[in-house]
Amino acid sequence: MKFVSEDVAGRVVSMGEAIAAVEAMFMEYGRGLAEVFPVAQGRGPEADTSFSVKSGLIAGSRKVGLKVGSYWPGNRARGLAAHASTTLLLDPDTGYPEALVAASHLTCLRTAASDAVAVKHLSRPDSRTLAVFGAGHQAWFEVLAMREVRAIERVFVVNRSGQAAEDFAQRIREELGLEAASASARDALARADVAVTVTASRGPLFEAAWVHPGTHVSAMGADQPGKQELDTALVAQAALFADVPAQSVSIGEYEAAFKAGLITEDRITSIGAVLNGAPGRVSGEQVTVYDSSGMALQDLAVATLALRKAEELGLARTV
Repeated sequence: MKFVSEDVAGRVVSMGEAIAAVEAMFMEYGRGLAEVFPVAQGRGPEADTSFSVKSGLIAGSRKVGLKVGSYWPGNRARGLAAHASTTLLLDPDTGYPEALVAASHLTCLRTAASDAVAVKHLSRPDSRTLAVFGAGHQAWFEVLAMREVRAIERVFVVNRSGQAAEDFAQRIREELGLEAASASARDALARADVAVTVTASRGPLFEAAWVHPGTHVSAMGADQPGKQELDTALVAQAALFADVPAQSVSIGEYEAAFKAGLITEDRITSIGAVLNGAPGRVSGEQVTVYDSSGMALQDLAVATLALRKAEELGLARTV
């Protein structure tokens, strides 16, 4: 079995490559050539720990496997990251383990890549201004991904901590050379063409009325029951898209609106269907919303890419 370490995985896959891999996967998924299996949830010995197992099959390109994502908050006291991810690729012919790929960095890439695919196909082509809700680790990857698919010129950062928002904006200015500033939610949305929410919120981050016509919103924070970043009134009014529509109403952003009876699942179009010709944005005034609750197929796509590139460079170990 091959092993790709976290260090190697972080070096061999670029953001642009991750976006291309995830987009190709969505194409297959939209054609019925891939399956997502039920998510298993569990926890460790301590009550505040948790993990999930997401698995899938991309039959068209013969990728099969699973990813374990864990959250151990006590790791911070040990000097370790609280979140960890590992992807196991199976041999499609035998079912035996083919490769174990450390996937914490790849998870950041694939999450941002999913949002970027949505922005590429659902936002207005002339979008230049980005509002980012959240100033944590994943938010940085979201900014990098948006720049790959739209000519972003300015970024507004919204965060509960004003200092964290300003520090994040300063990093954008210094490392990416973009205009960037901290802002209130209302002010950021007044000027944004694209908004990305990157938080662990369990309630709306802003009012539906603050989102102006033509905006695209990508929401990635809701990945468990009870999580929510968007006003249900916005969900009720907007054109809705998701990586996995059925998952979006059970553990994703649309759960609250669905349970309130404001939407039905048939209102939601999969991004894979859009890539295969289904209607996406139909006017410049339309508000579009994309829910990215995460799926194993994204992990399989980027892990397979990381394995191939690591092998080409002689960086994959046999264990």
